[in-house]
Order: sequence, then structure tokens, then C-alpha cells
Amino acid sequence: MSQQKKQWGAIIVMIALFAMIAFVTNLCSPMATIIKNQPGEISNVLSQLGNYGNFIAYLIMGIPAGMLISKVGYKKTALIGLFIGCLGILIQWYSGTLDAENNLGLVFGVYLIGAFTCGLTMCILNTVVNPMLNLLGGGGNKGNQLIQIGGVFNSAAAVAVYIIMGALIGDATKAKIADATPALMIALAIFVVAFVVILFTKIEEPEQAPVDLSLIKGAMKYRHFVLGVIAIFLYMGLEVGTPTYILQYLTGEGMDGSIVGLIVAVYWLLMLVGRFIGGSIGGKVSSRTQITVVATLALILVLFGMYAPADVTVNVPGIDWANLSVIWTEVPVGIFAFILVGLCTSVMWGGIFNMAVEGLGKYTAIASGIFMTMVFGCAVMVALQGYVADLTDYMTSYWVVVFCAAYILFYALVGSRVSKKENN
Repeated sequence: MSQQKKQWGAIIVMIALFAMIAFVTNLCSPMATIIKNQPGEISNVLSQLGNYGNFIAYLIMGIPAGMLISKVGYKKTALIGLFIGCLGILIQWYSGTLDAENNLGLVFGVYLIGAFTCGLTMCILNTVVNPMLNLLGGGGNKGNQLIQIGGVFNSAAAVAVYIIMGALIGDATKAKIADATPALMIALAIFVVAFVVILFTKIEEPEQAPVDLSLIKGAMKYRHFVLGVIAIFLYMGLEVGTPTYILQYLTGEGMDGSIVGLIVAVYWLLMLVGRFIGGSIGGKVSSRTQITVVATLALILVLFGMYAPADVTVNVPGIDWANLSVIWTEVPVGIFAFILVGLCTSVMWGGIFNMAVEGLGKYTAIASGIFMTMVFGCAVMVALQGYVADLTDYMTSYWVVVFCAAYILFYALVGSRVSKKENN
């Protein structure tokens, strides 16, 4: 019974980390709205500094995080990541204490360093959480079930971020980085509590084998894996780009930031719902079928959203947590279509990963590290979408999202099929 309690303690900690990853990561998009409205002319590309710093960190830290686990184990790796995360939050907080009126470049520089530092932590924790939940569940269906539960809490934390930041931003045209201090302090408190809990939690460490970087070459020989790596890269643009520019578009149209935050939170709430559904049917419906359906639906929704008449509106719900009530706000029907994309993106990460590592055998571990580095695709694709928005307009920028969804559909239908098998 004692050992069972210890295992459940570790499971709860890992699920909490799953939620923490989403909370800190999703601070970047609402923070972009604040950055956008600092003194001076700030482009859409520059406003996404936090996303760039956060996700480029994955490119740098993905494989080293796996090597760190091999050297010191999951528990110590998580503790190292949390310590780094505390530093990152404090750096971002410090950027808000600087005078943006006269030192805008310095404010941006310090904020970017903080976002990058937090990105290192998110990458480390992601590398810890996914395999640990699978391990603690004993692998197979139970391991997958725990990961799905972790995903539910991950989505719930993402919803919470948009609600909190929406309330803090208020009038987006007057918001400052310092206005986000309460959210940053919440994140810091979560880091500190998680550090203490993990420090005193017994986690049975699996036997680790050293990471052999020569295995990278072996993994890259598999065509379906290479195409899967590209799919994950573009998936990040689809998942994050869709809600990010909803936020920018609606605040740009003069809608109150607190209301917009509640609306965009629905996108992440739908991801939570989608993960519930995906987890319940995952044992009966193949990853290929799931991704084919959701990628097709995402394409239809995004294209409809781009060309739907802006003067045709629908009521969209949001939850006012302060008063425990549901509010309804009119938004263009196209924006509502973008919000529904959250249902589609919910199962894409797991499905793409599942198809890409099929038949990799001994290369699976190193493939996971490569996958983690591809999270930096968010920085590239969100920046590209912002660049297109600066040159044209927000709706036209969604062609970037269309491209991402179209490739994922191609991968599900064609690219994911195993064309080469080896005895591992």
C-alpha cells in the first residue's frame, strides 16, 4: 500500500507539471498583446517576442534534456528545470519594472531573455513528464490514459491563463508588462511549490541507457519519421497561430481585452474537450483516421473563417470566473470558426507522434528528443504569420495556418505510411 501511495504521489506531481507547462507557455500569447501596445510602433512580428524565445529554446534544449535525464535521472532533471523556470519568471517580471517609455529596447531584451529561459524549463519538463507518465502507468493503455489525463489538465491550465490575463489586461491599448505581474507571480509560486513537492516525492527511476547521438542518423533514415518531424513543426503553427491572432484581431477591432481573453479561452477549452473524446476512442480509432478527420475539418474551418462575412456575427460563450457566470459576446462568424479549430488540434500531437515512431525500435528514444526540438516550429510559423499580417491583414495571414493543416492532412493520408522497416 505504501508503494502504491508513492506511485500515485508521483503521478499527481507529473500531471501537475503537465498543467504548469501549459500555464507558463500560454502566457506568451496574451503577453504579445501587451507588448504590441507598448510605446512606439510595434509590429506583429516583434509583438511575438515571448513566443519566439520560448519555443526557440526547444530547438536548443530538446536533445540535451534527454541526455540530462540519462545522466541524473527524471527527478533531478525536473528539479533543475524548475529552478531554471524560477529564474525565467523573475527575469520577465524584472522587464516590467523597467521604463518602457525611454528604454523600450532594453525592456524587450530582458523580456526575451526571460521568455527564452522559461522555454528551456518547458522543454526539460516536457521531456520528463511524457515518458514518466507512461512509465508510472506501466506503459500500454494505462500509460496512454495517464498521458491523456495529463493533457486534460494541460488544456485546463491554458484556459486559466487566458481568463487571468484577460482580466489583468483590461484595456489592451493601455496595458503594460507590469500589469501581468500577478500572473507571473502565480507561475513563480507554482514553480516553487512543485520544486518542494518533487524534492520530497519518492520517484522510482527506471534504468537509463546513455544517449548515443549516432542514433539520430539511423532515425532519419525512416521516411515516415522525417515527414512526421515536419508535421510536428507545422502543427505548432496551427495550434498556436490560430488563437494568437484571434487575440490580436479582436483587440485591434477595439474589443475589451478582458472579454477577448474569455473568448480565446474557449479555444483551449475545446482542446480539453477534444482530448477527452480522443482519449475515449483512442483504443478503437487509429491515429491515421483521427488525424485525417481533424486535419480535414481544420482546413474547412480556417478557410471558412477567412472568407466568412465580417458583418455576420454569432454569440460566443465565455466564463466570467469572478462572478461565476457565463457571458455571451458577439463575434464575427469567421472568428467562431477559428475557435472551433481547438477541437481539431487537441489530438494532433499524440496522433502524429504515434504514426511517426511506428517501427523505429531502438531509435524511438532519440526520435522523441528530435520531436521535442521541433516545438520551435511555433516560433517560426507564428513569426511568419505575423509577418504576413503586417504586409496584408490578419485574415490573409491565416493562409499560413491553411498550409500547416494541409500538410498534416497529407501526412496522415500519405506521408505517415511506413515505407521502410528494419530489424532493430
